[in-house]
Amino acid sequence: MGDGAHGRNKLMGRQCYIIAEAGVNHNGSPELARELISVAAGAGADAVKFQTFKAEQLVTGEAKKAAYQDAALGGKGGQLEMLKRLELNAGMHQELSDFSKGKGIQFLSTAFDLESLSMLDDLGLPIFKIPSGEITNFQLLEAVAKLGKPVVLSTGMADLGEIEEAIEVMLASGFARADLTVLHCTTAYPTPMEEVNLRAMLTIGAAFPGVAIGYSDHTLGIAVPLAAAALGARVIEKHITLDKGMEGPDHRASLEPDELKEMVRGIRELELALGHGRKEPTRSESLNMTAARKSLVAARRIEKGEEFCERNVTMKRPGGGVSPMEWPRVMGVRANRDFEADEMITL
Repeated sequence: MGDGAHGRNKLMGRQCYIIAEAGVNHNGSPELARELISVAAGAGADAVKFQTFKAEQLVTGEAKKAAYQDAALGGKGGQLEMLKRLELNAGMHQELSDFSKGKGIQFLSTAFDLESLSMLDDLGLPIFKIPSGEITNFQLLEAVAKLGKPVVLSTGMADLGEIEEAIEVMLASGFARADLTVLHCTTAYPTPMEEVNLRAMLTIGAAFPGVAIGYSDHTLGIAVPLAAAALGARVIEKHITLDKGMEGPDHRASLEPDELKEMVRGIRELELALGHGRKEPTRSESLNMTAARKSLVAARRIEKGEEFCERNVTMKRPGGGVSPMEWPRVMGVRANRDFEADEMITL
């Protein structure tokens, strides 16, 4: 993922890798899932990502919904009932993977259990995502690491110690540090601005040299993902939906199609604006240099043999003549010819 202070991930290249997180916003509908893929591809995202799980392996029957899920869906039923409606079977995954390929966008999905991970591996996914809630899942961390593919690790709800433990589990399984991208994330839907703490992304980068950094966003709008890209995020992940008013747990904290297009366009423009880091005149600046800079010129008529001094020399546009930085060297030199007022000084 780009050369720089946070290492290089050999899969994702030099650009920021933008993941449009369809998640469970398909509401269990393959048709809606295909629409989300089309939206992600049309916006220019690099990948569209879903979530893969077996509800009965993920939660107990007693698990309650999160507060934001209750707010979106009402208090009726628990996590198990909600998640069973949002499962995608193996056949649907293959269909969506094929559909994504036809649209020219990478299909990804997050596995929440070992059986789902194995199914995704059989699909030939090139990148594996470990969600924030699984950062303390030793078995899943170990299994993902052993696949030998680049990994994106979300860190919502985690502190640096827990991130370090997760990375150590992966490295102990033979995983290459250069293949890891760690995403700062705040697990709140939507995330209040005062809880984003975007500088923590830089803290992660400083704490774990050799890994790439990125940001998984749950705020409203696109301001924070753009700021993350400007700060050096090599992966940006953002939830997408067709309509924020749809029924489902994650729609409200997602981007609608036009917003996604705006975010992708903004990140790509930022990448151009960030540039190479060398401070030097650009091509456009070179065209303006003569008009904007000054030269030493005669403040009044100067006779041949007269000494240049503060009374007869001044600085005016255009540039291209003797630079005003030469002032100390020019003072006291005798004019080699006559100069009219406003004529550039020559030596």
